[in-house]
Amino acid sequence: MTDQAMIFAAGEGKRMRPLTLNKPKPLLLAGGKPLIVWQLEKLADLGIKKVVINTSHLGKQLPEALGTGATWGLQINYSPEQQPLETGGGLLQALPLLSAAPFLVVNGDTWCSPLPDLKLEPGKLAQLLLVSNPDHHPEGDFYFDQTSGQLGNQAFANARAFTFAGISLLDPDCLAPRHQQAAYQRIFSAGEAFALAPLLRHLVDQGLAAAQVHGGDWQDVGTPQRLKQLNEQLA
Repeated sequence: MTDQAMIFAAGEGKRMRPLTLNKPKPLLLAGGKPLIVWQLEKLADLGIKKVVINTSHLGKQLPEALGTGATWGLQINYSPEQQPLETGGGLLQALPLLSAAPFLVVNGDTWCSPLPDLKLEPGKLAQLLLVSNPDHHPEGDFYFDQTSGQLGNQAFANARAFTFAGISLLDPDCLAPRHQQAAYQRIFSAGEAFALAPLLRHLVDQGLAAAQVHGGDWQDVGTPQRLKQLNEQLA
């Protein structure tokens, strides 16, 4: 079990416009409460003590709303980005704020209940949470055999059966140079924007990632319509 987590909260939320023109997406209300507050509460319930939140778009609003995290028994540190660094660049910049131990990573626009207590399998650097393919992403992201534990990027007999939930447990060693994917090695440095997804796929290909399927509720709250659906559900 880990006691630290990072929440990705720096995105511009373009698909959520006009709601995100004056407010960062993680502060949009769901059930009368900001999306990110739901996440902080669930992280605290898991025993998480330290949370790092990266910020960029309207980023000053996040520390103003959340403070130090004492409300939830958490210690929140912020990693401001002058320009959005995407998930990979944001994580690399924030890494010094985390200890040299595995950490939970959560996308700021996901709704997941309950938030699972992920554990790294022996010899793995990443544990990915997968969900059944939602209507807006029917092709999925990964093939995963729940019986054998086989995880792959390429289609097998039943094609890609599951979607990445945007929640994972990572060993910081996965960001070491030997695990960088050649396609973006040259920009794999602090201050440069790059996506985390290609690195996760590389770890899958190298047999350094494992997965499990979430059996509870999950939503990618990425559009006004999905936010409306979540509010209706919570009501």
